[in-house]
Amino acid sequence: MATYLEQSLTKLKEFEGCIPWMYRDTVGKVTVGVGLMLPDAKAAESLPFLLGARPATPQEIAAEYARVDSLPEGRASAFYKSATTHLILPQQTIDAKLTSVLQGFEATLRTHLPRYDTFPDGVKLALLDMTYNLGPAGLFKDFPSLIAAVESGSWAEAAAHCMRRGPSPARNAWTREQFLSAVVTTIKAETDSLLKRIWLAIRQTWNALFGPRQ
Repeated sequence: MATYLEQSLTKLKEFEGCIPWMYRDTVGKVTVGVGLMLPDAKAAESLPFLLGARPATPQEIAAEYARVDSLPEGRASAFYKSATTHLILPQQTIDAKLTSVLQGFEATLRTHLPRYDTFPDGVKLALLDMTYNLGPAGLFKDFPSLIAAVESGSWAEAAAHCMRRGPSPARNAWTREQFLSAVVTTIKAETDSLLKRIWLAIRQTWNALFGPRQ
């Protein structure tokens, strides 16, 4: 069964798109993979792009970066794909970069939310999606009601405060569902704990009245 981090990676590729060639994002930045922004050609050259079956040279990568950066912004990612200098970033590298980003976000979430590791997986998935979309600063600055609900373990209230402007209705709905799934998880855990305490009390009463069962 996939871990919550693996599930997060899969959903982010679905929501953000996973483009193995360089393109310009919605604000005009040269980007690759799952929203990995490349601030300059040097950043692109640090990645193991392939040209066909062989590694691309730094010069080829820099040239492709310059070509993409010169094109108009606001087009679909396929517009930026070159038929001649078709540089591709391997999927393994894209996944490794995204995993590294998610792990960095988790470190930040743990700093701000000391109980993070005790949260249900659904809550972690929702927080990671929002952090990837908004950035840690955007999450903690612009969603104080959600953060307060998370800190108190009020998952239904967190679900009521997680809607964002920009992401698709489907993405917002999925994030909300993750918080709500934690309500069910918490109720089940509390019910199981209560049943165990009741069973223990029954056994203790039985032993007091009739002695231990043989």
